[in-house]
Amino acid sequence: MKIVCDSAKLAKLCMNVQRTVSSKSTIPAIEGILIDALGDSIRLTGYDLEVGTETYLEAEVEENGSIILNAKNFCDILRMLPDETVSIESDERNICKIKSGETEYSIIGTSAEEYPDLPTISGGFPIVIQQGLLKDMIRKTIFSVSTSERNPVHSGVKFEISEGKIVLVAVDGARLAIRREEIDYSGDPVSFVVPAKSLGEIVKLSEDDEAMYSISVGKRHILFEVGDYRIISRLLEGNFIDYKAAIPLSAATTVHAQTRRVIECVERTSLIITDRSSPVRCVVGQNRMKFSSITSIGTATDKMEADVQGQDLEIGFNSKFMLDALKACETDEIKIEFNSANQPILILPVEGEAFLFLVLPVRI
Repeated sequence: MKIVCDSAKLAKLCMNVQRTVSSKSTIPAIEGILIDALGDSIRLTGYDLEVGTETYLEAEVEENGSIILNAKNFCDILRMLPDETVSIESDERNICKIKSGETEYSIIGTSAEEYPDLPTISGGFPIVIQQGLLKDMIRKTIFSVSTSERNPVHSGVKFEISEGKIVLVAVDGARLAIRREEIDYSGDPVSFVVPAKSLGEIVKLSEDDEAMYSISVGKRHILFEVGDYRIISRLLEGNFIDYKAAIPLSAATTVHAQTRRVIECVERTSLIITDRSSPVRCVVGQNRMKFSSITSIGTATDKMEADVQGQDLEIGFNSKFMLDALKACETDEIKIEFNSANQPILILPVEGEAFLFLVLPVRI
């Protein structure tokens, strides 16, 4: 293999591909980036057997060929190259020479034959969605995925796509996040769960909010096409919780409040909290919300005016979980629904159903 290409562009692409390269594996080949040179471009591939990234770069290909180079070493070298172009040449012994300006490296690569094939996806109705919209939906649900290994399916975000609608759902046992939007889709209803790690890559690689994602769903894998990148991920299997059954159908107390004011009050009263077991206490009634916390450091109190309808209520909650949900709201005002000190707190838009965040209470 022998190629010449833009060193800065190659460095950027390799750093993005590197994120889906295995950092430690019993298969040394997947700790590297696969470089395939053919025609007038090179293909770069990173794959850790769960999620893979593929992208192309225009290059002057003097000799077709392939090689695997250790991702960390290769990216470190590319980042420090002095010239605008780089020449990469490998021989039959997989010795690779990298030259840019007066700088030259000779490193040992691995045969491309040892690299595993990426999964192929065929069939299914194509799903097309604006990058900015899907990024927003991912960011406003991914914080609620579970980090526990007890039920791996909850370590991802569930997609429910039907005619004209897309719903993303994440749950971790103590909270729930739902985002809904309308999209142009007329295929059969589909439902699948994508690992949080894969969705994190989707967000990082998306640079043009006005451009579109193209999504293809197979039985066990999903393909996202994002600009010049193709991200292939396995889908999570298992029984996702019946989240609809966890959502209260009515409310004993409803509060309409300014989102920013609620965030500020919770932030101020949680400053003295040093462990997750210490809740923020909230008293709702008489058109106001009172917040307080008591820890070994001391006490903190704050209050704000709000439109309160229904019964007076006192409830405790985990401040981090509540703040995560509040900061994911995209409206100036929100509706907060309560039933009792032992039932979930719901955070909703004043109008419509674009989002729903559920936080379980903490005993006080």
